[in-house]
Amino acid sequence: DQSVIFSNGNIWKQQRRFALSTLKYFGFGKKSLEPVILDEFTHCAEEIRAYKGKPVNPHLIINNAVSNIICQLVFGHRFEYGDEKFMKLMLLFDQLYNSFNLLMRLLPGPHQTVKQIWYDVKKFIREELNQHKKNWDPSNSKDYIDCYLQEIETNKAQNDNTFDEENLIMCVLDLFVAGSETTSTTLRWAFLFMAKHPEIQEKVQAEIDRVIGQSRQPSMEDRANLPYTDAVIHEILRMGNITPLALPHSTNKEVQLGGYTIPKEVLIIPNIASVLFDRKEWETPFTFNPSHFLNEKGKFAKKTSFIPFSAGKRLCLGENLARMELFLFFTSFMQHFTFSMPAGVKVVMDYRAGVTLAPKPYKICITPR
Repeated sequence: DQSVIFSNGNIWKQQRRFALSTLKYFGFGKKSLEPVILDEFTHCAEEIRAYKGKPVNPHLIINNAVSNIICQLVFGHRFEYGDEKFMKLMLLFDQLYNSFNLLMRLLPGPHQTVKQIWYDVKKFIREELNQHKKNWDPSNSKDYIDCYLQEIETNKAQNDNTFDEENLIMCVLDLFVAGSETTSTTLRWAFLFMAKHPEIQEKVQAEIDRVIGQSRQPSMEDRANLPYTDAVIHEILRMGNITPLALPHSTNKEVQLGGYTIPKEVLIIPNIASVLFDRKEWETPFTFNPSHFLNEKGKFAKKTSFIPFSAGKRLCLGENLARMELFLFFTSFMQHFTFSMPAGVKVVMDYRAGVTLAPKPYKICITPR
């Protein structure tokens, strides 16, 4: 069984094409997902308000909120944050992300741990799959699993068919690994950057108050009228640098690149960080500076060297969803809350290496405005 992320050739083509078309069908990065994301923010904000501005580690709350978006897409429903099954799934994913950096040490012990976590996560997904099979109505696909079951049925007779239940489970796993940890990590960096640069935070809030106000929720249509906020989100993605290395690629023929010859069938790991911090491309590569994404008129300016979602055919499958979530979550947070460090605590931008470069655990004051 293989997934979209770690496969190639025919299986990669079939699984990726299906994933993209199905997610598009459910409004992946389109307007129909907006209410789902905004509704999830409401649940998330409720949890945060309960702390009344006292220091809180936002990790779990943010993970729950972002993962619930994937749950809606894949399973067709969200979970309450206190739901026992959901809490177990979140714990398993957290262990999984933290185990990856142990794996790098290639010790026998961590392999077994990861194997067990992997098994438990797959078991959770299989239970959801079995539930779907019981209630499956081929004429009414409500989510990703329903669509995949339809695909299994349609492709049964094909010789090169790669659609089966094991691959379904692996693809769902991919969507969780790629679609929740990355966005959650970016938001946790965002909170730290805002606490570190209160003057930038105030400017974002002023722009949001001017364009959206306090009486309605943000919408993707607001993005064009929020150039400074958009620039700040892009600078968080650049400076956060959460995936400094892209997924491994392989050359299918000999390639000439920058005066070098790269032989056929060689493993290539692109260094995204080298582009995001290139002195030739960025005015102040190692300083948080939203002006990197603004022109002299204060309008948002795209940059070709901005590639946090990688590049080429294996560009991040969930880029559209990630961009939509980041914009709606970040703008909603800025509309309703102010981020600051607890009294006497300095902002520390240290990271912990795992699946992504995530900030080390921290507590922050999230004060309702």
